[in-house]
Amino acid sequence: MLALSAVLFVGYSLLLWRGPWWLDGGHLRTKNLQPADGVVITGVRTALVALGAGALAVGGLYYTDRTLRHTRERDREQAELLRESQVTDRYVEAIKLLASDRTVERLGGIYSLERIMRDSPKDHLTVVEVLAAFIREHTLLPDGAAQPDNPLPRPTEYVQAALTVLGRRPVLEEPFRIDLRLTYLRGADLKGARLDRVRLAAANVERADLTEAHLEEAWLQEIRLNGAWLDRASLDDAKLRGADLRGASVDATRFNGVQLSEADLSTVRKYTAQQLRQAVLDDSTKLPSGIAREPHAGE
Repeated sequence: MLALSAVLFVGYSLLLWRGPWWLDGGHLRTKNLQPADGVVITGVRTALVALGAGALAVGGLYYTDRTLRHTRERDREQAELLRESQVTDRYVEAIKLLASDRTVERLGGIYSLERIMRDSPKDHLTVVEVLAAFIREHTLLPDGAAQPDNPLPRPTEYVQAALTVLGRRPVLEEPFRIDLRLTYLRGADLKGARLDRVRLAAANVERADLTEAHLEEAWLQEIRLNGAWLDRASLDDAKLRGADLRGASVDATRFNGVQLSEADLSTVRKYTAQQLRQAVLDDSTKLPSGIAREPHAGE
């Protein structure tokens, strides 16, 4: 860089000295200069000085711009590192609260994780898995059991909070399915919850409020939905093989492409024949009396 600057300086000096003759040598004398020659020489050198000053100004602006960009990039990297450090500290503190035996502290941990999930999209998947694991830890049923030894009428306050946060999480691509298999969620409030592609196989969700919930492509094999409210919920392309929907309310529920083999819908409420015929039925499906089985359009 220093050598280039020296070459440019020498070249510019030569241009100022000999430039008038290089540019207009055919009209300028080299000896015995006249006033007219002086005017031309002065004009050319003035123009060259102006060009040099302009080039220096442009170079200065370019250097200033590069310096400013570099400074901004460095400040941005430092701010990002600081933010990452703060998120990590908040995450560690939230996990500590989640592991507490006190309900208030558990709630604080759950809502702290929700804030982290919204503030830091890169931590979205981790927070979702942590909350799902927390729910499973506190509601997991023994293998083959329909309910725990000492069932509660509805989930505890902190389990309900974790379910609520999962149900309203930001919409981002998730390569996995939320795993809530074999959980006891009887009486849970899941109104409008976004639980598409969730795994709730063999879970007990009796009398839960799933009004307007999104359960598209969910795995719900052998789920217990007795007495649940599924009004205006979307079950499109969900798998409900062996599911128990007796007494469930299905007013305007979407059943497009739902797999209902071995499912029991014998006493569902607020249904229409056309609504149930949108599902994939077979001879093992228990339908309300008066509903005739018809081949599904995809069969």
